[in-house]
Amino acid sequence: MGKAGLLDLENHFVFHGTYHKNPINVLMHTLFVWPIIFSTLVVLNFVPPLFSISHTGFIPSGFLDQGLVLNLGFFLTIIHALTFICLDKKAGSLAALLFLACWVGASSLAARLGFSLAWKVVLPAQLFCGTGLFLGHGVFEKRVSTRLDNFIQALVMEPFFVVLEVLQTCCGYEPYPGFHASVKARIEAELKEFEDRKQKKIS
Repeated sequence: MGKAGLLDLENHFVFHGTYHKNPINVLMHTLFVWPIIFSTLVVLNFVPPLFSISHTGFIPSGFLDQGLVLNLGFFLTIIHALTFICLDKKAGSLAALLFLACWVGASSLAARLGFSLAWKVVLPAQLFCGTGLFLGHGVFEKRVSTRLDNFIQALVMEPFFVVLEVLQTCCGYEPYPGFHASVKARIEAELKEFEDRKQKKIS
């Protein structure tokens, strides 16, 4: 059974699904969403730590030497990870581990590249992946990105939904029995309502 309110996975996935019906658009999101997360975490590694941790005694030896700093990127990782797990324990745990792996990898890469070189890597990656996502919506989906209609939902949920869609396609995974059937029916109803509204505006 689904959860209520902000943790209503079915409700969030229905909203997401109405903007991601075209297979090519779905594929582009599968390829580009997580690289955007990774490159964003690379940049956030250069944001100063939110508090000093160098002399607390709680940080393992070598932690800071590997570039693992408890800054904004770390706290965003924790927020996303906890949100994913609250939405669905199994798929959410996998998505949380992927996000944590991205933070570790991005922090290590940022420490090796330095600020100036990191920007030369991150900016093209962001432009390429971001353009791919917007083309996926504009050319193939023919509907604006969820970033324009609900930025927070897209920012927090999209990485998790990519994982959920891959698990569904590859393994037939469902957060609970009947989830996908219910989502499909609600998406079709939402799209029909959207088309009806569009036709009324045209007429």
